[in-house]
Amino acid sequence: MSGPRLLRGETRWDRRLLEGFAEWVERLRRQSDDSRALAPDRVHATYWWIVEDGNYLGAITLRHALTGKLLEGGGHIGYGVRPSARGRGLAAWALGEVLDQARKRGMDRVLVTCDDDNTASAKTIDRNGGVLEDIRETWLGTTRRYWIEL
Repeated sequence: MSGPRLLRGETRWDRRLLEGFAEWVERLRRQSDDSRALAPDRVHATYWWIVEDGNYLGAITLRHALTGKLLEGGGHIGYGVRPSARGRGLAAWALGEVLDQARKRGMDRVLVTCDDDNTASAKTIDRNGGVLEDIRETWLGTTRRYWIEL
């Protein structure tokens, strides 16, 4: 039977699993290369993992441009922190770091969005200079849309 699997810490890693993970990471790296062609519905993006002492705590993405769909609801930056690492300011720190990367790319401003009921994310965006443009129904549900001037 194929499909999802649960792996325990002492389980030996299957070679196919490691190869698949390596291929996925390489695909993410290629997506950050602005000189490479992408499918029409895709945008170039750079991905980072938030880690501490070798432990994965979350991830953050900077999209280099927006499609109409991303302008409506997804934004330039998306992030997530695993539940056991929340409440430590990691998302605010990571967002600040990625805003620096956006400046280095020559971006003037970025759109950052969150679910309307995600008060922690709204505070994170506020702390990093986000200005609420509106709250609207999008393909993601009710979405708060913030612009951050760089």
